[in-house]
Amino acid sequence: MAMDTSPRTFRFLSADVLTSGYRIVGKVMASSHGVMGMLNDSTHSALEINDARLARLHMPTKLVDHFELTRMMKKQIHAVCLARREDLGPQAMVRGGYTKIAEYPLRIATQMFEIEGTMELPGRFDFTSMMAEGSREFIPIFTATVTGILLPNFRVESAALLVNRSKIDLVALLNQRVKPEN
Repeated sequence: MAMDTSPRTFRFLSADVLTSGYRIVGKVMASSHGVMGMLNDSTHSALEINDARLARLHMPTKLVDHFELTRMMKKQIHAVCLARREDLGPQAMVRGGYTKIAEYPLRIATQMFEIEGTMELPGRFDFTSMMAEGSREFIPIFTATVTGILLPNFRVESAALLVNRSKIDLVALLNQRVKPEN
Protein backbone atom coordinates (compact mmCIF):
# COMPACT_ATOMS: atom_id res chain seq x y z
CA MET A 1 0.00 0.00 0.00
CA ALA A 2 1.52 3.33 -1.05
CA MET A 3 1.07 6.42 1.04
CA ASP A 4 0.29 9.68 -0.72
CA THR A 5 1.31 11.85 2.21
CA SER A 6 4.30 11.98 4.49
CA PRO A 7 3.88 10.16 7.83
CA ARG A 8 5.57 13.08 9.60
CA THR A 9 3.82 16.06 11.07
CA PHE A 10 5.33 19.41 10.20
CA ARG A 11 4.94 22.72 12.02
CA PHE A 12 6.18 26.24 11.52
CA LEU A 13 8.77 27.52 14.00
CA SER A 14 9.93 31.13 14.26
CA ALA A 15 13.62 31.62 13.54
CA ASP A 16 16.22 34.32 12.87
CA VAL A 17 18.65 33.13 10.22
CA LEU A 18 22.00 34.94 10.06
CA THR A 19 24.13 34.95 6.91
CA SER A 20 27.20 37.03 6.10
CA GLY A 21 25.06 39.91 4.85
CA TYR A 22 21.49 39.47 6.07
CA ARG A 23 19.27 38.74 9.02
CA ILE A 24 16.20 36.83 7.83
CA VAL A 25 13.32 36.63 10.29
CA GLY A 26 10.62 34.13 9.40
CA LYS A 27 9.27 30.65 9.93
CA VAL A 28 10.93 27.35 9.08
CA MET A 29 8.98 24.15 8.64
CA ALA A 30 10.25 21.42 10.95
CA SER A 31 9.17 17.87 11.70
CA SER A 32 9.12 16.27 15.13
CA HIS A 33 12.94 16.33 14.95
CA GLY A 34 12.87 20.13 15.29
CA VAL A 35 15.09 22.69 13.62
CA MET A 36 18.24 20.80 14.60
CA GLY A 37 17.05 17.67 12.84
CA MET A 38 16.18 19.67 9.73
CA LEU A 39 19.47 21.59 9.55
CA ASN A 40 21.59 18.49 10.23
CA ASP A 41 19.72 16.41 7.64
CA SER A 42 22.44 15.58 5.11
CA THR A 43 19.89 14.59 2.44
CA HIS A 44 18.77 18.21 1.98
CA SER A 45 21.22 21.05 1.30
CA ALA A 46 18.71 23.92 1.14
CA LEU A 47 16.53 25.71 3.68
CA GLU A 48 13.19 27.37 3.01
CA ILE A 49 12.02 30.29 5.14
CA ASN A 50 8.35 31.23 5.00
CA ASP A 51 7.05 34.76 5.65
CA ALA A 52 10.65 35.96 5.43
CA ARG A 53 11.56 39.52 6.38
CA LEU A 54 15.03 40.56 5.26
CA ALA A 55 17.26 43.16 6.91
CA ARG A 56 20.87 43.97 6.11
CA LEU A 57 23.24 43.37 9.00
CA HIS A 58 24.50 46.94 9.09
CA MET A 59 20.88 48.18 9.48
CA PRO A 60 19.20 45.33 11.39
CA THR A 61 16.01 47.24 12.22
CA LYS A 62 15.32 48.48 8.67
CA LEU A 63 13.24 46.07 6.61
CA VAL A 64 14.70 45.58 3.13
CA ASP A 65 12.06 43.27 1.71
CA HIS A 66 9.37 40.75 2.64
CA PHE A 67 8.75 37.46 0.79
CA GLU A 68 6.26 34.63 1.16
CA LEU A 69 9.14 32.19 0.68
CA THR A 70 12.92 32.45 0.43
CA ARG A 71 15.39 29.67 -0.20
CA MET A 72 19.05 29.43 0.74
CA MET A 73 21.84 26.91 0.92
CA LYS A 74 22.45 25.65 4.46
CA LYS A 75 26.22 25.90 4.05
CA GLN A 76 25.89 29.72 3.74
CA ILE A 77 24.14 30.08 7.09
CA HIS A 78 26.26 31.27 10.03
CA ALA A 79 23.65 30.74 12.76
CA VAL A 80 19.96 30.15 13.39
CA CYS A 81 18.47 31.78 16.50
CA LEU A 82 15.39 30.33 18.17
CA ALA A 83 13.16 31.76 20.88
CA ARG A 84 12.67 28.45 22.70
CA ARG A 85 15.00 25.53 23.51
CA GLU A 86 12.20 23.13 22.64
CA ASP A 87 12.30 24.28 19.01
CA LEU A 88 15.72 22.61 18.59
CA GLY A 89 14.11 19.18 18.75
CA PRO A 90 13.83 16.23 21.12
CA GLN A 91 16.15 16.46 24.11
CA ALA A 92 17.81 13.13 23.25
CA MET A 93 18.79 14.48 19.82
CA VAL A 94 20.03 17.82 21.15
CA ARG A 95 22.14 16.24 23.90
CA GLY A 96 23.21 13.21 21.90
CA GLY A 97 21.14 10.81 23.99
CA TYR A 98 22.95 11.47 27.26
CA THR A 99 21.18 12.52 30.46
CA LYS A 100 24.20 13.71 32.45
CA ILE A 101 25.77 16.70 30.81
CA ALA A 102 28.34 19.35 31.63
CA GLU A 103 27.79 23.01 30.80
CA TYR A 104 30.59 25.01 29.19
CA PRO A 105 30.22 28.80 28.97
CA LEU A 106 32.10 29.85 25.83
CA ARG A 107 32.72 32.39 23.13
CA ILE A 108 32.62 31.42 19.47
CA ALA A 109 33.82 33.63 16.63
CA THR A 110 32.96 33.38 12.95
CA GLN A 111 34.06 35.83 10.26
CA MET A 112 30.96 37.94 10.93
CA PHE A 113 29.78 37.24 14.48
CA GLU A 114 30.81 36.68 18.07
CA ILE A 115 28.59 34.28 19.98
CA GLU A 116 28.57 33.96 23.76
CA GLY A 117 26.54 31.22 25.36
CA THR A 118 26.59 27.80 26.96
CA MET A 119 27.34 24.50 25.29
CA GLU A 120 26.02 21.31 26.89
CA LEU A 121 28.19 18.23 26.38
CA PRO A 122 28.33 14.72 27.81
CA GLY A 123 31.69 14.75 29.58
CA ARG A 124 34.71 16.87 28.87
CA PHE A 125 35.09 19.55 26.22
CA ASP A 126 36.91 18.20 23.14
CA PHE A 127 37.37 20.85 20.46
CA THR A 128 38.77 18.52 17.79
CA SER A 129 35.95 16.00 17.97
CA MET A 130 33.34 18.80 18.05
CA MET A 131 34.75 20.36 14.89
CA ALA A 132 35.84 17.33 12.88
CA GLU A 133 33.85 14.27 13.92
CA GLY A 134 30.22 13.28 13.66
CA SER A 135 27.56 14.32 11.21
CA ARG A 136 26.26 17.43 12.96
CA GLU A 137 26.95 20.48 10.86
CA PHE A 138 25.01 22.75 13.23
CA ILE A 139 25.96 22.78 16.92
CA PRO A 140 23.50 23.89 19.64
CA ILE A 141 24.37 26.78 21.96
CA PHE A 142 22.05 27.86 24.79
CA THR A 143 21.30 31.26 26.31
CA ALA A 144 23.25 32.83 23.48
CA THR A 145 24.06 36.40 22.50
CA VAL A 146 25.18 37.13 18.95
CA THR A 147 27.06 40.34 18.23
CA GLY A 148 28.38 41.61 14.91
CA ILE A 149 32.16 41.87 14.84
CA LEU A 150 32.31 44.88 12.55
CA LEU A 151 28.80 45.99 13.52
CA PRO A 152 28.75 46.29 17.32
CA ASN A 153 25.16 47.65 17.27
CA PHE A 154 23.99 44.32 15.83
CA ARG A 155 22.89 42.15 18.74
CA VAL A 156 20.53 39.17 18.95
CA GLU A 157 19.70 37.32 22.17
CA SER A 158 18.42 33.79 21.84
CA ALA A 159 17.33 30.99 24.17
CA ALA A 160 18.78 28.47 21.71
CA LEU A 161 21.04 28.89 18.72
CA LEU A 162 22.47 26.57 16.09
CA VAL A 163 25.87 27.61 14.76
CA ASN A 164 27.32 26.24 11.52
CA ARG A 165 30.53 24.50 12.58
CA SER A 166 32.14 25.08 9.16
CA LYS A 167 31.91 28.85 9.79
CA ILE A 168 33.60 28.74 13.22
CA ASP A 169 36.99 30.47 13.41
CA LEU A 170 37.68 29.99 17.13
CA VAL A 171 36.18 28.65 20.34
CA ALA A 172 37.28 29.89 23.77
CA LEU A 173 35.99 28.63 27.12
CA LEU A 174 35.12 31.55 29.39
CA ASN A 175 36.55 29.79 32.46
CA GLN A 176 39.97 29.80 30.74
CA ARG A 177 40.02 33.59 30.45
CA VAL A 178 43.25 35.11 31.80
CA LYS A 179 42.72 37.17 34.93
CA PRO A 180 43.91 40.77 34.55
CA GLU A 181 46.97 41.69 36.59
CA ASN A 182 46.60 44.46 39.18
